[in-house]
Amino acid sequence: MKKRLITTLSITSACLSAFGVNQVEVEKPNILYIFTDQQHANMMSCAGNKWVKTPAMDYIAENGVRFTRAYCTNPVSSPSRFSMMTGRFCGEFYDDKGQQVRENDAAYKLSTLSDAVLQTTLPAYLKKAGYELYYGGKSHLPPPLNPQKQGFTQLKGGDREELATEAANFLRQKPKGPFYMTLSFINPHDICFMAIRDYTNTEEEKAMVGRSKKEISALESALKWPEGVSEEDFYSQYCPPLPPNFEPQKDEPQAVKKLLEIRNFRKTARKNYTDKQWRMHRWAYARLTEQVDRQLQTILNALKETGQLEHTLIVFSSDHGDMDAAHRMEHKTALYEESAGVPFMVMWKGHIQGNRVDSNHLISNGLDLLPTVCDYAGIKAVADPRGKSIRPLLEGKKTKWRKTLGVETEIGRMVVNENKLKYIKYDAVGIEEQLIDLKTDPYEMTHVTKDLKYKKELDQLKKSFNNDWFKGF
Repeated sequence: MKKRLITTLSITSACLSAFGVNQVEVEKPNILYIFTDQQHANMMSCAGNKWVKTPAMDYIAENGVRFTRAYCTNPVSSPSRFSMMTGRFCGEFYDDKGQQVRENDAAYKLSTLSDAVLQTTLPAYLKKAGYELYYGGKSHLPPPLNPQKQGFTQLKGGDREELATEAANFLRQKPKGPFYMTLSFINPHDICFMAIRDYTNTEEEKAMVGRSKKEISALESALKWPEGVSEEDFYSQYCPPLPPNFEPQKDEPQAVKKLLEIRNFRKTARKNYTDKQWRMHRWAYARLTEQVDRQLQTILNALKETGQLEHTLIVFSSDHGDMDAAHRMEHKTALYEESAGVPFMVMWKGHIQGNRVDSNHLISNGLDLLPTVCDYAGIKAVADPRGKSIRPLLEGKKTKWRKTLGVETEIGRMVVNENKLKYIKYDAVGIEEQLIDLKTDPYEMTHVTKDLKYKKELDQLKKSFNNDWFKGF
């Protein structure tokens, strides 16, 4: 491997003193990006969720910075992963029929990308910066972004326990570096199979169940009650209650109804699941999150045992969330907070002050990961110019930050602002517009679109939507 490069952190003496960092000259870090599949931002005990225990994730939060206003670019797997790799919205690309790529299948099948894109991906920049590249776990990327094609050495450990073991063994060899490693774990995604299993209807769904024995086995394990606990005690003491926003939103958009209609199991789960079944869904979702947390702990243990924490920048996130029974929904794709909001935490022990929560700055893991990682790798990188390095936020420096942030999906697009107002423009069933005030209505039970006292803010958000994020939409 290439000799570890040395760089000088651009941190003032005052910042160093404030953050308890005594050295100015430090090694260029190894960079470890770990992300889960389908984990919403509040599915961690460090986020205040008392129904799940995530000590490994909590460790990253305690030793780094946790951002509470982080979003994916598109709350479904392949488009979100496309963004993480390229730093761009997937909706800016078109399929062979000339349609914008805003949904999962089209993104996964995107067959060609220009040289301009392929030369400015995250791995393309990191290779220029002298980093060795490693990728483990689920990719679910279009063919041009296959990790091996992008220059990654592929780990062979699958996307569960075996991946954690293989990655830990690699880290215990204490590679000279510098290296960049992506670890993409599958869970808590197995929660998807509860409704699919319960309400299999189409041949496609039957085939999916048939080839998903490992996933359904993991789900069945997660659904088990604690031994020796009665049903009464289980539901009164152990099983999560229904969420405060369990009922559908008032004046629910037709686009959301159509989203449920696309997949029979989603529509049927909303209609037929009992309260206890929804609570069991939440129980299993928490247990699957704990499974992946244990896998994350395996990675952290290897770093601790080999003294590499001080040499490793760790970024943790997820590709999107899960509705988790909110509005009687499971799965993802919707523009509700449960689906579009993701965990986003960064730690570098000894270099970033830990135990901080940032509840102000709007973060896009799809747009901001690339410039942030490259900033720490010592190379200036630009993909979508709206993406920003969060390094100044991590190091406590004053910086001009975005006031709004865009998110897209197959049924519409939205812009959120720094004041927790959220403008959504749906286009799945005609044009439907909503303005939601997350300060007064954090569970998105209604909307204030026609409330005249919000007219100025609504006009400003529409302007940002049209000028800053989604021109021509």
